[in-house]
Amino acid sequence: MPLSPARRRAFEILLRVERDGAWASELLNSPAMDKLSREDRSLCHALVMTTLRWQSELDARLAAYSSQPLKRLDAEVRVALRLAACQLLHFDRIPPHAAVHESVELVKRSGKRSAAPFANAVLRKLSSPATKDAADEGATESEHGAAGGEAERLAAEFAHPAWMVERWVGMYGYDATRAICAADQMPPQAALRLASPEVEAELAADGIVTAPGALLSDARRLVSGELAQGRAFREGRVAVQDEASQLVAALVGQGGRILDCCAAPGGKTAAMAARNSESEILAVELHAHRAQMLAERLRALRSRRHPVEVLHGNIAGMKLPGKFDRVLADVPCSGTGTLAANPEIKWRLRADELAPVQQVQFSILQAASSALAPGGRLVYSTCSLEAEEGEDVVAQLLRASPELQLLDCGGLLEELRRGGELSWPEPATLTRGPFLRTLPGIHPCDGFFAAILEASP
Repeated sequence: MPLSPARRRAFEILLRVERDGAWASELLNSPAMDKLSREDRSLCHALVMTTLRWQSELDARLAAYSSQPLKRLDAEVRVALRLAACQLLHFDRIPPHAAVHESVELVKRSGKRSAAPFANAVLRKLSSPATKDAADEGATESEHGAAGGEAERLAAEFAHPAWMVERWVGMYGYDATRAICAADQMPPQAALRLASPEVEAELAADGIVTAPGALLSDARRLVSGELAQGRAFREGRVAVQDEASQLVAALVGQGGRILDCCAAPGGKTAAMAARNSESEILAVELHAHRAQMLAERLRALRSRRHPVEVLHGNIAGMKLPGKFDRVLADVPCSGTGTLAANPEIKWRLRADELAPVQQVQFSILQAASSALAPGGRLVYSTCSLEAEEGEDVVAQLLRASPELQLLDCGGLLEELRRGGELSWPEPATLTRGPFLRTLPGIHPCDGFFAAILEASP
């Protein structure tokens, strides 16, 4: 009996994520997915993302019926068990016998035939109606507060690491943290950035339905349709870009010379270029292959007077050509504001990794500030919810560079609203102190942090 193409591909992707540290979002958008039918692509995507979002819950349910700790199992067996458990617990329309049978077959075909009886026994127990009812009762009791504190209960209910949830409760409070965790478990609606208003009609002609954005008047939300099949997407005239990311690019504003310090994959670079059609823009990227991809993507901006220049190198040690009146430092970070789209981050990140990343972020920010012309503005941003990567890095720079002034993001957001660019009715709700701080579940976007600094005239 042939295996379902969707389950087979989902297993292959999950195995690469588990064993090789690959990113599910990249694999789900790779050319290999084009071999699947539309229905199989949709099912494969749902299986991969649901398994990753609920991984700790799946592991806990499986562990109750496993004679061996899951971490000691071969990766192929562990992934096949999770994939089956995901279908049994989260996909009502998939027959349990199909989920169990195909996962056992995946174990066999991955070269772990000796583990097939073990996998079959575990999944048969998990799939029995009595087992599922008991598990559901246990989950309900946990939600209503048996053992553990608030953070632990939230972590169990929404499949997040307890240490991460505990930090968020301390920073944002229980209610906001619950909203964040709930949003992380839902598929995000794709936000779009259009190269021009005319693109919307082109999308409609291709059967792609959009709706107005929630934050920005020029942004759009994908309602239905195959975006990747449209000519506008293939030619770079429409891009998938979270609205908070688009908002960060808008905060950079307008300038004659603009520097993007960590530019790949290029969404913010392109957005800044669209707002500054006459400006010179320099985009710097550390990794050679990403710099090459960035240059390819930016070639779509053929109408600009000045082509965007792409440089490969480390901004922290690079000699730059002159000074810039606008600088963006959207630095590498933990990505905890993007867990809905990148759920594997939850299971890879450790609390002790934040301090080393902070030092890299500070070195980039310091280099970015040294590139400012007198009176120039610097936007520092991350897609992280962690203070170590946001407020703490900015505080460190201000101590080292007292000539820089921290501006109030709220005032600049209000300017965007008055100018008709920001459609969100209450700009102040997007801020925390002088900083931009968006939170999934509270705001209709990823979690982003941004600070705006100005050099002395």
